[in-house]
Amino acid sequence: MQPLNSKESSLFRQVVRSYESKQYKKGKHRRCIRIKAADQILRKNPNHADTLAMKALILNCQGHLQLAFPLAKTALKSDMKSYVAWHVYGLLYRADKNVEEAAKAYKFALKLDPDSTQILRDLTHLQIQVRDYQGLLVSRRTALRLRSGLRQNWTALAVAHHLAGDLAAAENVLTTYEGTLKSQLPKSDLENSEAVMYKNNIIAEQGDIQRALEHLEAAAKHNLDRTAYLEARAKYLVQLDRRPEAEKAYRALLERNPENWTYYEGLERALGVQESDTASRLRIYQEYADKNVRGDAARRIPLSFLQGDEFRNAADAYLQRMLKKGVPSTFENIKALYGDDQKRATIEDLAEGYASGKGDSEANGSAEHQANGDGSKFKHAALYFLAKHYNYHLSRDLDKAMENINAALEHSPESVDLHMTKARIWKHKGHLQNASLTMEQARKLDERDRYINTKAAKYQLRNNENEAAIKTMSAFTRNEGAAGPLGDLHEMQCVWYITEDGDAYARRGNIGLALRRYSTIFKIFEVWQEDQFDFHAFSLKKGMVRAYVDLIRWEDRLREHPFYSRAAVASIKLYIRLYDNPDLARAGAVDGINGADGADGLNAAARKKALKKAKREQQKQEQTSANNKSSQKPNSAATGKSGDDPKEKDDKDYFDSSLAQTSEPLKDAMTHLSPLLDLSPKSITAQTTGFEVYIRREKYLLALKCLLAAHAVDASDPTLHAQIIRFKRTLDDLPPDSLDAKTRAVLESKFTIGPGPSTTLAEYNDAFLAAHASSARHIHAALDVRQLLDPDSSRQANEKDVIRCLDLGDLTLDEAIDGLKLLRGWAASAGDEAKSAAAAVAEYKSKARLSWSEATAFEET
Repeated sequence: MQPLNSKESSLFRQVVRSYESKQYKKGKHRRCIRIKAADQILRKNPNHADTLAMKALILNCQGHLQLAFPLAKTALKSDMKSYVAWHVYGLLYRADKNVEEAAKAYKFALKLDPDSTQILRDLTHLQIQVRDYQGLLVSRRTALRLRSGLRQNWTALAVAHHLAGDLAAAENVLTTYEGTLKSQLPKSDLENSEAVMYKNNIIAEQGDIQRALEHLEAAAKHNLDRTAYLEARAKYLVQLDRRPEAEKAYRALLERNPENWTYYEGLERALGVQESDTASRLRIYQEYADKNVRGDAARRIPLSFLQGDEFRNAADAYLQRMLKKGVPSTFENIKALYGDDQKRATIEDLAEGYASGKGDSEANGSAEHQANGDGSKFKHAALYFLAKHYNYHLSRDLDKAMENINAALEHSPESVDLHMTKARIWKHKGHLQNASLTMEQARKLDERDRYINTKAAKYQLRNNENEAAIKTMSAFTRNEGAAGPLGDLHEMQCVWYITEDGDAYARRGNIGLALRRYSTIFKIFEVWQEDQFDFHAFSLKKGMVRAYVDLIRWEDRLREHPFYSRAAVASIKLYIRLYDNPDLARAGAVDGINGADGADGLNAAARKKALKKAKREQQKQEQTSANNKSSQKPNSAATGKSGDDPKEKDDKDYFDSSLAQTSEPLKDAMTHLSPLLDLSPKSITAQTTGFEVYIRREKYLLALKCLLAAHAVDASDPTLHAQIIRFKRTLDDLPPDSLDAKTRAVLESKFTIGPGPSTTLAEYNDAFLAAHASSARHIHAALDVRQLLDPDSSRQANEKDVIRCLDLGDLTLDEAIDGLKLLRGWAASAGDEAKSAAAAVAEYKSKARLSWSEATAFEET
């Protein structure tokens, strides 16, 4: 490569500095200056590899990756021995998320410049990003050799050993660095303070608690993280059975924070109090209740272990104290006790007594007559408590809940909390429209409260009011971009809203927009995965080692997050529907109670009408999107917020429904199914969803693998039962030559969870039904299997059995709706008997209204 003269060298250094200081982000004019500086060099030296590479890097940072790659390749062709060109080539591959090629480029660059700390840093970040711990160890050792005086390099090597599972080596690295220090570091040194606690954690993880305690008291006695020091010391003392010292340690912690439940648990262990010794345990909590007049934990915890009259007296005192103070979260504080039937009945009896005016009577036990707070709030608070009590699933009586909340509203008609509770009651009654309206009424009582604003939007989405929900959310968004408030919510990564929005579109029958929302969830999780890069250098630089290790471990479980699995399962199910019925892609409709097959026993004409209606709905939504964009453009142009950066134009059509037009829905489903199965192997929903995909792809071994995994989690799951029978039936119906001998042998040897060789599928199903005769979900699954096995002669008997499920004592609204969906599914394929099937649906709805009179799902159509 030809060397540059002094002027060109100065220009090249200017280009490098502009990249390192990220000046390419500061407006169009400055961007042009940096590119022009590179072009000025290239006019005289068109094959200067380093300049070509830096120009490619700046183009990439400006969002032009496709232009940057050819330029980087040209730089390599000009000089294959330019470490700058290879380094840039690796950075471009990393930006393109091609980790393997990026690592190769970095390693080649290191061969050309072995002492480059910058290339080494980028390589280590890449290695830890992909969890290549063995490669990371090699790179960290090299970095330490190059700059052994930098503490970050020692700590980074210790972290690499720790994450690789070699705790002894990690401790040894930290100890070796401590031996290099010529003088004691000041107590105010935050990095040293953190490193000491990190080393202590490593010693404890090795199981050597005695040595961990000795190190803690010797090296961390004056640690800046005082709480972590005290908690670790108390825990070690308990583990070493040094009870008197442990007692003092936990009492010291309780002096700092008397509301921490774990401190009380530690104090009990330190005192050697047995769980059955309620008297001794109660004395501990009474001591701290007397010390902390305004404290809650010392009064609430005993309710978990007291029984009988002792519980009644303690619960009476606690409830009266809280209700007289008007604490809105009283019910949330004690609902964990409802798993005990006797305690639940006692609490109900006490609360009913308060509501009837017996708050200070002896009938309710040893109440604190001089409780803090305004006594006039007591009855109102008791009514509010009872409304929540009867709305809770373990003590549900929705009529009583509505009666109590209405009585409370008469006392405080402008209470936001009361209206929110009333909305929840309407939701549980099955009237989502009234729930949405009531929550909106609550929102209007305090329009500056973000929490009630989001609750109102959520209830609107549950009622399939997407347009109203985004209008509600716009009260707390900038509303400046071309996409309006929806774009702001996507930029803020508002996962709950995007998920609920997708669910609402799925219920409305708009598969395209539902898939679009779910795809956004996946992209957000990818961004969170990529965000680790920002912390690989930052955390070590700032010395936040413990938090960094926690971050790495959290990221390893990132896709176990409920929102990810929820979006993945919903997306896969939609792709399965598209595979089963390709017409849905054109109409945008989904089968189900709110979709195209929502009518009772649709005939061909009605189905066609429903599909057309769904298509009109989709066109209406697209038109609304276009109107919103046109109305937002002047504002966005005025503010200069959009249009400058090409990246802002990509992927911003939030109403693009093209994902539903896929020609390979099962292939698209696999992109979400594979990580779901890998990262959530113990999720029975993931396994049963995987079976549905694999059985359609005729991947029988993989389908069996899902069945076996689901069976290991819950052998009695109703969905699993139906899938086992379907799988057995599918294998029996396969032509003899459809599977090779090896595959068939594996299937026969591993498929041992279904009916035995002497048991028919019908007998196996009947046995399952008899074993779960009190569970609606299991009954529905067994009846659906019976209908599958004998669709002609069993239909009417199955319909009657589904209707009889409404007589089950513990039937929930969701289970009742599932029964209705089941009948509708049978009605859709009833053929000549469609009229009879529709009559069964009508009978089911009529009977269901006796229990859920307000539920919109059972309204007459």
